[in-house]
Amino acid sequence: MSRNPDKSGTGKAATSKTGQSIEAALEKALDPLATALKRATTRPAPAVATPPAAPGKPGLAVSPLAVPFPVIPPIAGVEMATARAGFYKHERDDLVVFRFARGTTCAGVFTRHKVGSAPVDWCRRHLDAEDGGKDVRALVVNAGCANAFTGKPGADAARRTASEVAKRFGCRQRDVMLASTGVIGVLLDDRKIATRLGDIEARLDADVHPTEQWAAAGRGIMTTDTFPKGAYAEAEIEGYKVRIAGIAKGSGMIAPDMATMLAFIVTDAAIAPPVLRALLGLHVRTTFNSVTVDGDTSTNDTCLLFATGASGAPRIGRVGDRRLKSFSAALDKVMLDLAHQLVRDGEGATKFVKVTVDGAASPASARKLAKSIADSPLVKTAIAGQDANWGRIVMAVGKTDEPVDRDHLAIRFGPHQAAIDGAVSPTYDEAKMTAYMKQSEIDITVDVGAGRASATVWTCDLTKGYIEINGDYRS
Repeated sequence: MSRNPDKSGTGKAATSKTGQSIEAALEKALDPLATALKRATTRPAPAVATPPAAPGKPGLAVSPLAVPFPVIPPIAGVEMATARAGFYKHERDDLVVFRFARGTTCAGVFTRHKVGSAPVDWCRRHLDAEDGGKDVRALVVNAGCANAFTGKPGADAARRTASEVAKRFGCRQRDVMLASTGVIGVLLDDRKIATRLGDIEARLDADVHPTEQWAAAGRGIMTTDTFPKGAYAEAEIEGYKVRIAGIAKGSGMIAPDMATMLAFIVTDAAIAPPVLRALLGLHVRTTFNSVTVDGDTSTNDTCLLFATGASGAPRIGRVGDRRLKSFSAALDKVMLDLAHQLVRDGEGATKFVKVTVDGAASPASARKLAKSIADSPLVKTAIAGQDANWGRIVMAVGKTDEPVDRDHLAIRFGPHQAAIDGAVSPTYDEAKMTAYMKQSEIDITVDVGAGRASATVWTCDLTKGYIEINGDYRS
């Protein structure tokens, strides 16, 4: 994660016209599936307890909404290891390296922040190049320094990092992806990474259980996160089982689109880069683009999807291939799981909040209305105070200039009707509403009476903890 002006994480997906057409073709082919996925709202129960994890920042209490880290079996074609490079003063791993099998494909979506970071520039340039993403061999991630707003020296540091890793792994510089998170405006000292690559190589070959490898990587990329975030799912392609696993980081400066985060997802399926790009573009809309903590977008937002091709399943090279149905559903599951965990670890969060807008004039209008509610400090502080102040929701809806029928506006908190037909519900029960607002998970549903479109955004409450964490972020 990264915070503006102090941090970095993940933002809006940059999509070319070609990518848009590919994405549209895939969405059409998977339309019934996509429609069902957009209605998905629950996270599957994790399988095991969270491995012991040092906090990203000393003194932070683990979020009360934290979830356990899942069991992740081996993903053929990828190894990972962590080390302490020293970007933080306190004792913790802050360097993560993934090594991929030859022929691994890759696609990514990145921030649209006007002050993009050096690693974002590096990845975007090489993935957008002709034949980009066809043979990616490594990913290097550091926490504690965003290497953003650092000019040419920052770009040179990124290039040197890729060069050092390429020499050790026997590949080209362009085959090494980079990501950073931490304080903005601080130049990356790439020597700290170079001096630990020997240790990293030894650990890549060590006999460590895959779950612990993934959990260690999840801890290694944390900043103000309070727990490592992981997800896993399985799919089938022509009778072959394929696996998908991912980690993410981020707890503040989280906002659509893409949220403020780093996310890295790996599958052992064999999928061409254009198809990976289309899948990311399809599913990012209702996952990473549908969560918000504080409405801020960062400089370093990155989501990378890697396909090692080591499962033995047939290669998928065409967008719209019907064999992608199971895989697409599993990928959405992993991405939505990680997106929800970002909200659950929102800085100072005590409530996990689902905001659904129905009856909107268009999907874009529904999304804008839902985001207005989810981003409103007044709505979020009322939730923190366990107050079902539906008047603040009316405010957040009305300020958007989106089509709204005031006399048909309806608001529910969970199963309890607060307002209907533009007025207080005749069945409103303050005692029942107060009891509901004490829960740790809150559903808010608003029907604006202007059409048939809907959208869902996930957010958290806004507490004093958010101010305390951000008031001393650099200390």
